[in-house]
Amino acid sequence: MTKDAIISITGLQFETDVDEAIEVVSRGEYHFKNGKHFLTYEEFMEEENASSRCIMKISQNVVELTKKGASNVHMLFEKGSTNMTYYNTPYGELLLTITTQEIKLTEEEHQISLLLRYNLDMNYQHVSECELRVRVDAVAKEI
Repeated sequence: MTKDAIISITGLQFETDVDEAIEVVSRGEYHFKNGKHFLTYEEFMEEENASSRCIMKISQNVVELTKKGASNVHMLFEKGSTNMTYYNTPYGELLLTITTQEIKLTEEEHQISLLLRYNLDMNYQHVSECELRVRVDAVAKEI
């Protein structure tokens, strides 16, 4: 896989009243080191006209997502575990509880796919069941 990559992230939150979808497509960087896939990309927030620098570390049973900028958070997804973290947003701080049900990593020569299923609580209140799909495609080198 090349260093330059297109990173596509699709997320669904299954809530009681309505399902909410998000989609982020960004050019970023990919590295593989010590058995982990590293993704670095920018996430733009239209409402705030600001962005956050994101770093995602992916292995078979653990995914870490760190955001710095308009929003700040370090989220840890471990299959079968519950983790808590504070999510600092322009609107204030939220306590997140993440219970990870599934991490499925598929590795191919020029593409990596990740499926992440988890439950999300905010400030001790259940918010939704979530599904996050990440696809990393190598960018072809120009000749």
